Amino acid sequence: MRGRAVVKTGKGLGPTLWSVSDGRSGNTAQARALIQALGQTRRWMRLAHISGSGDRSTPLALTPRLPWTLLPAAAWPLPKWSLPASQRRALQPPWPSLWIAAGRRSAPFTRNVRHWSGGKTFTVQILDPKMDPDLFDLVIVPDHDDLAGSNVVRTLGSPSYFSEDAIEEAGQTFAELADEPDKSALVILGGHSRTHRFTRADQDRLLDQLERLAHQGWRLRITTSRRTPLDVVGGVRQFADRIGAKFWSGPDDGPNPYLGWLLYSSVAIVTEDSANMLSDAAWHGLPIHIARLTGSARKFDHFHESLIARGCARWFEGTLSHWTYTPLREAERVADRIVAALLERHPQPHLPTQGDKTAPPDWMFD
Repeated sequence: MRGRAVVKTGKGLGPTLWSVSDGRSGNTAQARALIQALGQTRRWMRLAHISGSGDRSTPLALTPRLPWTLLPAAAWPLPKWSLPASQRRALQPPWPSLWIAAGRRSAPFTRNVRHWSGGKTFTVQILDPKMDPDLFDLVIVPDHDDLAGSNVVRTLGSPSYFSEDAIEEAGQTFAELADEPDKSALVILGGHSRTHRFTRADQDRLLDQLERLAHQGWRLRITTSRRTPLDVVGGVRQFADRIGAKFWSGPDDGPNPYLGWLLYSSVAIVTEDSANMLSDAAWHGLPIHIARLTGSARKFDHFHESLIARGCARWFEGTLSHWTYTPLREAERVADRIVAALLERHPQPHLPTQGDKTAPPDWMFD
């Protein structure tokens, strides 16, 4: 859940950190991606002089209850009491140096931890908190949310990130895929959401298009998400078995090949309903073919248009193309902004010099 360099043992190096979400898997993934980007060695070593207490080894999911969830987030009274007792007990000092939270329902706690910590905790809120951005140190929102402010960082899509360790492990685990012909297509299927539906008509149209691609020699690698309807999962599984495509929908299908398929596929077909899945493919620089589902929303329309304008994506019309673009690395950009802000609050120590040589600080050798 955290970048390897973030782990603190004993005295440790770097600030302490809490990863917080509202329990939704997509939001948890965004917080995890940002933390992993911060954990990259070159970034974390710039923060190694910052000491803190209260480090948490696992992410914290906060699931507030009625009637709080019926109120605007900015109007929650006594937000701690919206939580189950076990979660209230987790919200205790010592508070971390850095708090990164994702999801609207985590925002009241992000807002309050600044007060609880006496202003010592640096707070980062991912996604529009639906309250004044100045109540947070940094707010990270997708560009289509159209939120502005001096401490607001707008991103194209979600802040996806894949660590070097994870890439190396997936590359070794699925190394046999590197030997397959170049015509390999990763198909990432989403599902029902507040804005889209994965209907039987959508399934039939997509499978008809995929079958034609298979006949043209494309090797298909199909994966579903937690939101994919069970009847769609079943229909796609039967289709994959019939044409000899690779398919994964859960642990029963073996080790999760998602990252391996991202590494070793030449193009991607991704349903339009998930900013996270589209951003994952864009992080790897794959030519993205956006598959339509039923439904729409202004913010998704804007996101799709932005991906297309940047050269990351095109609409899927049944054919596949190759093109190149600079991979979309928004988590790295946001992580650099967080590092810069933390260094303003905690300047690096002066390094004593001897002649033209600079001596590293003592903590380098702890």
